[in-house]
Amino acid sequence: MNEKIDGNTVLECTDLHRTFSQGPEDVTVLRGVTFSVTAGEQVAIIGSSGSGKSTLLHLLGGLDEPTSGTVTVDGKNINSLNQAERGQLRNRSLGFVYQFHHLLPEFTAQENVAMPLLIRRLDSKRAMQQAAEILGRVGLSHRLDHKPGELSGGERQRAALARAMVTRPLCILADEPTGNLDRRMAESVYSLMLEMNEENGTAFVIVTHDQRLAESTSRICTLEDGILNEVSS
Repeated sequence: MNEKIDGNTVLECTDLHRTFSQGPEDVTVLRGVTFSVTAGEQVAIIGSSGSGKSTLLHLLGGLDEPTSGTVTVDGKNINSLNQAERGQLRNRSLGFVYQFHHLLPEFTAQENVAMPLLIRRLDSKRAMQQAAEILGRVGLSHRLDHKPGELSGGERQRAALARAMVTRPLCILADEPTGNLDRRMAESVYSLMLEMNEENGTAFVIVTHDQRLAESTSRICTLEDGILNEVSS
């Protein structure tokens, strides 16, 4: 169970800028983004394609470094850490769900979900047991030994959600998590996200084009011209 209580800040960024060099010109994607997420929150970030939503998510997760500004995860400035420390912080405090599931094709669903626990050096038997339990929670107890190529699109995305949740992170960063699913399956996956949010107090930051999904969250922010604005709370 997540030890954070509602009201505690689990993730924040301050005056975040990100500029990319493209040939002779620099392209500024983020312009002074300041943003925070408290335990148990569900925050949607919406914006047009190319507005920088995925870039922001990568910065919040420590997968990229800002041109300037700071990102703090569980009270630690993630960009001040070395690669090993950053990886440990991500493994302990964050989970990731992508539009494309990014499951490892040579491993079973159970092995894929157990991977973050094995990276944490948890005993393999316990890791596999916990993976089986959470796969059961997302309705995949009958698919433990199936590899990603043997799963449907919805099943792969549910397995990806289970992998993100298995470590009981403080916050999950989700990049178009229902983008490749039909409406029925998208609603099923999002219902699971809400259920786990309520049970574990895990915060969610969800980048999405799905207006219905966004409206189901507790906060909606828009990203336009590199500037993040809150439109509801």
